[in-house]
Amino acid sequence: MALEQQKLESENVTPSTGTTALTGVDTENLPKLPPASQPENQWQQIIDKISQFLDQSPYYFNKFWAAYKLPVINFGLVLAAIITLKVVLTLLDVINDIPLLEPTLELIGIVYSTWFVFRYLLSASTRQELAAEIDSLRAQILGKEDL
Repeated sequence: MALEQQKLESENVTPSTGTTALTGVDTENLPKLPPASQPENQWQQIIDKISQFLDQSPYYFNKFWAAYKLPVINFGLVLAAIITLKVVLTLLDVINDIPLLEPTLELIGIVYSTWFVFRYLLSASTRQELAAEIDSLRAQILGKEDL
């Protein structure tokens, strides 16, 4: 034991901490750093912060939803409309790439449009009939009887 004490004193190592002291320097007045924490302790702190955030995330979400309900719904509807439009345009582009299908569909559209104009739009009585049908359909969709 005495031999170990002499060896530690000769190497300027303090027996309690096991750190080497500088020779000829007064280390009493120097600032001391805290000992390095364990890596497990740091990871545990990070995991604790993440779990605390996840525990309180429903509260944050409800608070956000209460404050911004209408803008979020509007943004979602606009986004859904844009996605739907892109899908429809893509499908129409795919259909137009099928040989002979594009001119056939155009011919069907022209024939139906011509029939619609001659059937409903040329005379005043048929225009009134069309307006009555549109009002009836609107009443069925909206659920109102008296329009």
